[in-house]
Amino acid sequence: MPIHRLDRPPSARRDFLKCAGATLVTLAPAAAWARGSECRSLSFLHTHTGETLSCVYYRAGGYDPATLARVNHFLRDFRTGDVHAIDPGVLDILFAVRSRVGRDDPFHVISGYRSPATNAWLHRHSTGVAKHSLHMEGRAIDVRLPGFPTLRLRDLGLALQRGGVGYYPASDFVHLDTGRVRSW
Repeated sequence: MPIHRLDRPPSARRDFLKCAGATLVTLAPAAAWARGSECRSLSFLHTHTGETLSCVYYRAGGYDPATLARVNHFLRDFRTGDVHAIDPGVLDILFAVRSRVGRDDPFHVISGYRSPATNAWLHRHSTGVAKHSLHMEGRAIDVRLPGFPTLRLRDLGLALQRGGVGYYPASDFVHLDTGRVRSW
């Protein structure tokens, strides 16, 4: 399957690099979050489509609607092509985790949005898929960070106390969501 890159205009690339650099310069996690609140950026690689995305999704005190639309498309249900709004809180959780990891490597995305049809199929064929998954609301994401222990990624998610954290060591990924605080 060919790899497609969701490119940004040159000004967006400069903004991303500027924001990423500002975050990397900060060593203390609390300070990284404070500085990152001015400008928040993330990078992704989708494990099923091969697509990549690097973006600045928050700047100057607000979420960038055009960038959120690109994120929505990137995190679409890759099985059906259905696109759904992703809760910006999911991105903020990823940004907080990445700030604490101290690296700017792209998150490898296993699953973002799931259509009800896809979720129902997965639920029938797997014990690890909730019938009423927050993936169907755009409020959950399954990720890994290659070269960083998934157990530590889970621990960072738990420490945030911002939503649900699922740990899937056999499949080497962590589920993060903006639902109630819980873990499995």
